[in-house]
Amino acid sequence: MSQVKGQAVWRDLLTIGEAATLLGVHPDTLRNWDRSGKLPARRHPINGYRLYSRARLEQLSATDMPKKTSLGVR
Repeated sequence: MSQVKGQAVWRDLLTIGEAATLLGVHPDTLRNWDRSGKLPARRHPINGYRLYSRARLEQLSATDMPKKTSLGVR
């Protein structure tokens, strides 16, 4: 049972590239946010890669991110 629950938790986590795409920012931005504490990442227990909660990112994209605008296009 715990293995199934654990798999569900991992399925809800995104890699830094996936998270950056979802938010529309560069992966380096997420690294900076992690270092500064603005958006802490979880770490994969084996390889140490940053992982982000899909629910937290969707919440962040809906409330805290500036709206995307096209600059210089008329």
